[in-house]
Amino acid sequence: MSIRPWVVVEEPDDRGLRRVTVGSTAAGGVWSLRELRKLLARRGHPDVDVDDPAYVCWRGGGSDTWPDRAWRRRTVSALMVAGLLASAVLNVVIGRPDVFGALTFAQRLTGAVFVLSGLVLLASAAAAVDHWGKRQSRVSGAVTVLGVLIALATDTLLVLMWLDEREWTRYMLAFMPLWCWAVWALCLLLRERAWKGVPQPRKVAAGVVVSAVFTALSLAYSTMYAPTVAPLHLTLKAGFGAARADGLHPFLQVPLKLSVKNTGAFSVYIVIDDFSVYGRTARYSEKGDSSVDEWERSIDLDKTREDSETNVDQLYYTALSRGRFYEPGTVLESGQEDTREHVLQVPRNAKYDLLHVDLQLAFMRKDRGRIDVDAFGDQHPSWNVTPERFFCTVDWCRDRLLYLGRVRHNNNLVNVTHGPRYMLATWGIDAKYPFYSISTYHFEHPGPPPREKGKRELDRFGVSAVDTNAEVSMAELTKSIDVPRPS
Repeated sequence: MSIRPWVVVEEPDDRGLRRVTVGSTAAGGVWSLRELRKLLARRGHPDVDVDDPAYVCWRGGGSDTWPDRAWRRRTVSALMVAGLLASAVLNVVIGRPDVFGALTFAQRLTGAVFVLSGLVLLASAAAAVDHWGKRQSRVSGAVTVLGVLIALATDTLLVLMWLDEREWTRYMLAFMPLWCWAVWALCLLLRERAWKGVPQPRKVAAGVVVSAVFTALSLAYSTMYAPTVAPLHLTLKAGFGAARADGLHPFLQVPLKLSVKNTGAFSVYIVIDDFSVYGRTARYSEKGDSSVDEWERSIDLDKTREDSETNVDQLYYTALSRGRFYEPGTVLESGQEDTREHVLQVPRNAKYDLLHVDLQLAFMRKDRGRIDVDAFGDQHPSWNVTPERFFCTVDWCRDRLLYLGRVRHNNNLVNVTHGPRYMLATWGIDAKYPFYSISTYHFEHPGPPPREKGKRELDRFGVSAVDTNAEVSMAELTKSIDVPRPS
């Protein structure tokens, strides 16, 4: 018989696990005497007398030394696994819309980073089971630490972005508790030095740091730099054609040609647009006096004009036509050009000396956000007020057509950390300038919509406006036809 017994039970480690060697082979670890008997039975020795020193050698305590606190170990393991699984689900939910729906490569990359981090967190959850179990893998502790660091970084980013507006969002019920969990989990793993047993831990740590830096740079590039530097231009043109006399009615038919072209690199949503044609009449002075007094009177009559013209004392503009080029929510692709021709009916005996057209258009960059086009395209007359909906009952937006739709940022991080945003646009024949805004206002919410446009929200979603204008003299329009000019 060999002097050394063929079953050796080592002393308990810091968690109460005792390693078992059968012969010269490591058989695993056990938490209790019952588990030891089961292990020996699986090895073909069900009848071993564990108290007989001829068969079993006990080191660091006998058969009655089992310091394991099973309830505590299982509770910690369950909390760790639950937190990692919840973080994995959250990261996949955040990243998935950007992977499949983002317009730019950088935004898709951001979504892919979150989805991949979710897969790493799933692997960390499996590693946590082993780390708080028999620890059959030497790297299970390090993988668990990596998962907790990823969860803490993600949740910290979400919390910081939430602090930007501090609005209620249902995702708060996930990332706020998970941030607290990640802090607790990291403190626990650091106290236990969970990375022990990993070969070359410094190189592993350096790899983790480098990966984190590249991930942070990718997020910063996609969320701040790329959307800011990408250029976008819309080219607007407006002009009048040669007038024709109406043979049946005392009117002149004046062609008006309008065109819009997207010369930028990204598609855009048309928020609201407007074209207005005015006939100008003026009071002329043969003395050619352009004094300061006359300029001040002209400013009092028309607050939008700041120029001065010799021989012209006062200017008056009469609205002749008003319309829209696009329906709200229309997508204008990169390189797309649209043209519209409109015919004006101008009275032959009108005292206009020239015609003036204003074309203005507000748009939102499609690489910054998405508009719920189906809802935004619905037309809501402000005068149709119902008890269920508050269709803009304040004076400044009465007698207008209203358009409202949900708008979502192309970076889903903003969507989950901020409350819902809605695009509101109004248009009316008596309003010189269309109104548009992005805010939390919704028709179902009481109270009037915001009066100001909210420049911060408009900049965040890349909302801008462009305009152009053109003028032509009536003498130029009618030079080829015989039209009596009024005295």
